[in-house]
Amino acid sequence: MRFEGRSWTFGDNIPTDRLVKPQYVFEPVEVMAQHVLEDLDPEFPLQVAAGDIVVTGRHFGQSSGRAIATKALKGTGIGCVVAESFARTFYRNCFEVGLPAIEVPGIKDLVNRGDVLSVDLSAGEVVNTTTGARATGSPADPFLIDMLEAGGLIALAAKRPELFGT
Repeated sequence: MRFEGRSWTFGDNIPTDRLVKPQYVFEPVEVMAQHVLEDLDPEFPLQVAAGDIVVTGRHFGQSSGRAIATKALKGTGIGCVVAESFARTFYRNCFEVGLPAIEVPGIKDLVNRGDVLSVDLSAGEVVNTTTGARATGSPADPFLIDMLEAGGLIALAAKRPELFGT
């Protein structure tokens, strides 16, 4: 599974309430996506394009297990999220909603906003094609890749009910 796109960079310890502010959590995903990360970078929801890649530091998506944050982020059309580390529940929620995510230690120091990245989720590799820098992280588990290829957890359950005992 490979992705290529322009990068948007963010820092460490970003909680889900910064991804989607509480006043938007009951809005349709399309509305939430218009406000994702807006207080950290007001240009992001206005200029993010399909296939762009979000790069963050440590512990991205902390503090809440609400899958709504991952759904809103996916609603922006981004190709994937690359972080030094994720809050565990947020990481799993990414795959469950069909949003590719990968942990790559030190990635924040190798990418500037606007750099073009090539991400190989199965190999755990990120190449900054703008600078030539490379970094390797943890490849996604094959089951999680299957989930992404199906379009998320619900789609995987519909396609392969035997995995879920039904």
